[in-house]
Amino acid sequence: MQNSNRKLFDSLVSRTKIYLLIIFILLVVICIFNNKMIIPSIITFVAIIGYTYFANNKRKSEISEHLQDLTLNVNSAAKNSLIHSPFPLIIVETDGNIIWKSTKFVSEFANININNYVNELVSDINKEIQQRKDKKDKSIVSNIKIENKTYKILGEFVKSGTSDRKKTDKYMMILYFIDETEEIKLKKEYIDSKSCVGIIMVDNYEETMQLIENEQRPQVVAEIEKTIYEWANDAEGVIVKADRDRFIYIFEHKYLEKIKEDKFSILDAVKEINMQGSNQITLSIAISNEGKTDKEKYKSAQATIDVVLGRGGDQAAIRENGKYHFFGGRATEVEKRTKVKARIVAHALEELISENKQVMIMGHVNPDIDALGSAIGMYRLAKNLGKEAYIVANTSGMALGGVKACLDEEMEYKNVIINKEVAENIMTPDTLLIVVDTHKSSYVEDPSLLDMTNKIAVIDHHRRGPDFIEKSILTFHEVYASSAAELVTELLQYTQTQIKLSTIEAECLYAGIMMDTKNFTFKTGVRTFEAAAYLRKSGVNIIKVKKWFQSDLETYNKITEIIKNTEIINDTIGIATYSEEDKDANVICAKSADEMLTIGNISASFVLGNNGNQITISGRSIGDINVQVILEKLGGGGHITLAGAQIEGKSMEEVKEDLKVKIEEYFEEIVN
Repeated sequence: MQNSNRKLFDSLVSRTKIYLLIIFILLVVICIFNNKMIIPSIITFVAIIGYTYFANNKRKSEISEHLQDLTLNVNSAAKNSLIHSPFPLIIVETDGNIIWKSTKFVSEFANININNYVNELVSDINKEIQQRKDKKDKSIVSNIKIENKTYKILGEFVKSGTSDRKKTDKYMMILYFIDETEEIKLKKEYIDSKSCVGIIMVDNYEETMQLIENEQRPQVVAEIEKTIYEWANDAEGVIVKADRDRFIYIFEHKYLEKIKEDKFSILDAVKEINMQGSNQITLSIAISNEGKTDKEKYKSAQATIDVVLGRGGDQAAIRENGKYHFFGGRATEVEKRTKVKARIVAHALEELISENKQVMIMGHVNPDIDALGSAIGMYRLAKNLGKEAYIVANTSGMALGGVKACLDEEMEYKNVIINKEVAENIMTPDTLLIVVDTHKSSYVEDPSLLDMTNKIAVIDHHRRGPDFIEKSILTFHEVYASSAAELVTELLQYTQTQIKLSTIEAECLYAGIMMDTKNFTFKTGVRTFEAAAYLRKSGVNIIKVKKWFQSDLETYNKITEIIKNTEIINDTIGIATYSEEDKDANVICAKSADEMLTIGNISASFVLGNNGNQITISGRSIGDINVQVILEKLGGGGHITLAGAQIEGKSMEEVKEDLKVKIEEYFEEIVN
């Protein structure tokens, strides 16, 4: 207050001095022109100075009294505002000791043991403040739920003194409690009232109807529709039949949690419909709440249904907050590809290759023979069309040892297989990039290549995941195929250009099919054997291919030791670990998981290994257990009978425990 008085008075004095100076100059000028005015001027100027001194002192006294009165009034108003604040207000020390409470605070929490809530709140605020990078920021913003009300906490730290013993600063907090219960309730009601849009599709409608007698079809269709309508009615939604096998489903957001808890029981209910000798009916369901309008949500649901169908159908997916949540998907995929699509894609791919001067082909990281064989097949197509082509792959691992030795003997392939550093240097925006045996942008050999061109084609057979290469201009994604090599072989058969495969190229494609089907045991359809027959005609030496899969004695001993220490859980699932740090751990784990399935009573196997950078998991099953669903929970993917995952930042034991938890969750979902 004294400082304020001083500043105001100093301002007045400075202005008075200016006026006196002006008067003095005027009097001097008068005296110069009239000497008789010297004495009167001096008397006048002295009188003015005297009056000014008296007036300033009086004014200073008046200003001081006025400011003191004003300060008292402001202080009184401030105290009354704090005491009678419309919001509950407290002053509390950082140890939780409440120094002062406002009248509103006392009345608001009169029947509540508020001390426990305050201690918890202060503790959380202290932790948050300690984690701040800007230590000068003393503001406080927090939330707390007291009984059935939610409060927003606003305030700040204030220094209250210094500790005598530790010589450290002491602080107290001024906290306002703002009741946001109604606001949160209204916000929830608004969100709950927003719409969700879903698409329900009958996966195998055409195939099923062809196997049913004409007189039975109306009854079967009516039963399917009845099941769908009854399920949708639980959420009080509106469902419209858009096509013979397609339904549009709209409901309020408040029922979304109920649908999640129900885990889409309709997937199992529709399978119970009696088809009498026909295929089992399955559904694919996609639901989305992303978008401002129903039209935008419908487009999002359309993109989601593509993901569901790409994962093999018989499952549901919810697109929410930029993430997918999957349900179901435990049944084995049923082959329903058509040769028409393969022919259309083959012709479109030819046109794409012809439009570009250069073709780059890339598989997944740590490529196997399916990825390399598929890439070699695409390389042959590009070369037949007269284009410069390269394969981006790291072939130094154990998985490709035998194949690489044979390729090194071929003069044509001396400079064809390049590493990612070379690829990045020769890549141009006009290069066509063909991605084989994966659709995940984070799992390709070199993700940076995806950003260097907008011309991308994807050929893959794995169940579709969220991390899909969205900007591909051509996609041949068939989850029902045994391998990427099978898909590439089909494309080569239907191209307009006559393709002549060399023996080594045919053998690489054949090996890719052979590896993913485990010697034509798993996931083989009619089209698989047709592709194998085509390759066999191209001169495949089956014995030579078989030797590529042989393990040396040292590797076989490692596999034996891994299996020896297998832990059995849930009676039929084997889990083993390969603790030695090995860059080829993924290959050894995969072979160990395959070998474990030859043991009686084991229906699924998981082998964990350490490649130096991450923990790898290889999962295999004979079809009773969906290893893809289990490993997807750990960020992996694959197929029902063959899947894998790579996990960083965790130890072997931590990953093993996580795997056990996910296996338990899988069985709980089946039971429920």
